[in-house]
Amino acid sequence: MKSLKATQHQLASAAYQLEVLEGLPDGKHFTPFEDKLRAVGLFPLKPTGIEIFQVNLGKMCNQTCKHCHVDAGPDRKEIMTRATMEECLAALRRFPAATVDLTGGAPEMNPNFRWFVEGCTALGAKVIVRCNLTIIVANPKYHDLPEFYRDHGVEVVSSLPFYNADRTDRQRGDGVFEGSVKALRMLNAVGYGQPGSGLVLNLVYNPAGAFLPAPQQALEGQFRKVLNEEFGIRFSNLFAITNMPISRYLEFLLRSGNYEAYMEKLVNAFNPAAAAGVMCRNTISVGWDGLLYDCDFNQMLELPVQAASGHISTYNADALNDREIVLRQHCYGCTAGAGSSCGGATA
Repeated sequence: MKSLKATQHQLASAAYQLEVLEGLPDGKHFTPFEDKLRAVGLFPLKPTGIEIFQVNLGKMCNQTCKHCHVDAGPDRKEIMTRATMEECLAALRRFPAATVDLTGGAPEMNPNFRWFVEGCTALGAKVIVRCNLTIIVANPKYHDLPEFYRDHGVEVVSSLPFYNADRTDRQRGDGVFEGSVKALRMLNAVGYGQPGSGLVLNLVYNPAGAFLPAPQQALEGQFRKVLNEEFGIRFSNLFAITNMPISRYLEFLLRSGNYEAYMEKLVNAFNPAAAAGVMCRNTISVGWDGLLYDCDFNQMLELPVQAASGHISTYNADALNDREIVLRQHCYGCTAGAGSSCGGATA
């Protein structure tokens, strides 16, 4: 499967995605997200302080997943340069963050990935890597990633849509579940997910269809039981994440005729407690080109921060902490039900 960009799909345009999210062909509109926040006293939405410095190292990936909000894949060539990475490290020296969260695409495919991890850990930050698992077994040059992660105390967050091959492969591609199991066993073998090791291995679940995730705690129990009993796999925690109605998942919703019903589910499930804990309040997102965003989803919709400090080269955490967060209709995805963030449920 090719990316939307490679096929010149209309939804490869962020502007067109935003247009779709604003309403329906029959003229019907969903309640503006800002109105929901205003009704519960959360508008304008303001940061609580930057704790997480999330960096997209590029849109290149060894997988082309059907739900991907990044529209990542092997045909995507956008990649963060070493010069931009150096600007990120300079920003972290001036304004330290507790956590550096590395994402992509497959962040490991950036040629300067290991150098950057070492630079971040040298600054004393906790480093999270969002790993699709199959990258570890995709090529011999990645086979030692579990040891590299262990040696640098990296927290690994791994995507695993389900605990069987059928549902995982339907969402992420043929053979992905088998490769994921192999990679998880390699991570377990060096201590990840093992009690008392201190090496954190978190899994990420997201629904395969047009529905919200089940309660995170219940899902974690199911995953833990099946993965241990059938495959001998251990992990630390499970994050349940709601699919955002953007990019390839938006394409699926429109193609399958599920868009209106899914948006209604998100709007009707709006939870003020989840809204108060959205990740954009304590996170700044750095694009592969150095531009700054309130979150990874705003980044993919090309909605930059509304602040004078709009690029990593002029990064100023104090100014960014005083900004108003940019909101659009896709934000319902983070505030429905138990909420959704890069760390799972928020309420």
